[in-house]
Amino acid sequence: MKIKTQDFRVAEGDAVDLDQWATETKPLYKSKKAYRKLLEDQVGQLSDQQRLLYASNRHALLLVFQAMDTAGKDGAIRHVMSGVNPQGCQVFSFQHPSEQELKHDFLWRTTRDLPERGRIGIFNRSYYEEVLIVRVHSGILRSEGLPDSATDETVWHDRYRSIVDLERHLHANGTRVVKVFLHLSKEEQRKRLLARIDEPDKNWKFSAADITERQFWDDYLQAYGQALSATSTTDSPWFVVPADDKDNARLIVSQIVLDALEDLKMHYPVVSAARKRELKAFRRQLAT
Repeated sequence: MKIKTQDFRVAEGDAVDLDQWATETKPLYKSKKAYRKLLEDQVGQLSDQQRLLYASNRHALLLVFQAMDTAGKDGAIRHVMSGVNPQGCQVFSFQHPSEQELKHDFLWRTTRDLPERGRIGIFNRSYYEEVLIVRVHSGILRSEGLPDSATDETVWHDRYRSIVDLERHLHANGTRVVKVFLHLSKEEQRKRLLARIDEPDKNWKFSAADITERQFWDDYLQAYGQALSATSTTDSPWFVVPADDKDNARLIVSQIVLDALEDLKMHYPVVSAARKRELKAFRRQLAT
C-alpha cells in the first residue's frame, strides 16, 4: 500500500501549530522484516528515478531537512538515499556561519551549494536556520552586521519573503524544493539523549549544547510553526513527518522523495533517427 504523503503536507496558507501535529502515527509495517522490505523497495525505485533525473538533465531536486536535536536527520538521509549513486547526490550540513559567510546576506552560503541539473542536493539544516535558531537566540541576529533599518519587527517577515522568492525562482528554473521537518516529541528526545549518555557507542553523539537548547523547546516549536506557515507553498511544500518512530519516519520520507521525482514526469532522451542509424553502424563494427 502506497503511503499517502499528503497527510503530512502543510498546505499553502495554513497556520501551523505544531502542538496539534502528531509526533507518532500508526506503524506502516508489521515487523522489522517488513520494514526492511518496504524501505528496500522504495530505495530501489529512488535509484531508478535518480538515474532518470541524471539522464534527462532537465531538473534538480533540493531536499531540505530540519528538526530538533536527535530527531534523526542523519539516519533518514543515510537510509533513504542508500541506493542512490553518490555521483548524483550531494549532502551539505550547515553549522554556525563563518566570519566570511557573515559578510554576505543570509542566503549566500547555501546558494553556493544548490544542486546542478540532473542531481539531488540535500541540505542537512539550511538557510532556514536563519529564521529558527537566530529567532530563538536574538543575540545572534545582532552579530550579523545587518543595516540599522533591519528591526525585530521587520527582519523575520523580510527573511520569509526572501526564502519564498528564492524557492519560487528555483522552481521556475527546474529545481524542485521539498522540505521535511522531522517532528519529535520532547519525551522521545529525552530518551534519545539518555541513550547517548548510557550507551558507550553513542557517547560521541552527545553534546552539552543539546541540553542547553532543550530549555528553549517551546520557543523552537513556535519559531518552526511560524516558519512553516510562512514558507510552505504549493510548489515548494513543507512536510511534517512524525519522528518518534525512526523506521516509520524513514518510510514516509522515502515516499515523499519518490513522489517528488515521479511528479517531474521525466523520460530518457529521445534518440533521433539519424542517431539510431549511427548506433547501428557502430554495432556492425563491434560485431565483426
